[in-house]
Amino acid sequence: MQSFEIKLGSLVEGVNAFRMVADDVFFGSFEGSELLGGRVEVECEVEDEGDSLKVGARLSGTVRVVCDRCLGELTLPVGTEFEEEIEAAGPSVDLSQIVYDYICTALPLQRTHPEGECDADTVRYLSK
Repeated sequence: MQSFEIKLGSLVEGVNAFRMVADDVFFGSFEGSELLGGRVEVECEVEDEGDSLKVGARLSGTVRVVCDRCLGELTLPVGTEFEEEIEAAGPSVDLSQIVYDYICTALPLQRTHPEGECDADTVRYLSK
């Protein structure tokens, strides 16, 4: 899995740019995750402000979830941005939980296939 860890000693003065990818291995590392997998590109800018880091990121890609209607696999687009101030304690800061959380909050509340694309057998069963 690609690391989402920012080593504080490697930061230069000013804005530092990072590119990361959240993939199937990334999503699988979160126990009990509702996200089955996907590929989300993360463009991140980090600025060292002494005791804290100013982190801004743009996330774009797709994730796989379970359809709320037919329980089949569903691929959804994800796109969001965030800015966070993070305490700079220790030799590094891990951004994986923050990235995961923002991906989850970018998803719609109801996750269903477009009309007519759900699993036909399941839809017939539910119609009885």
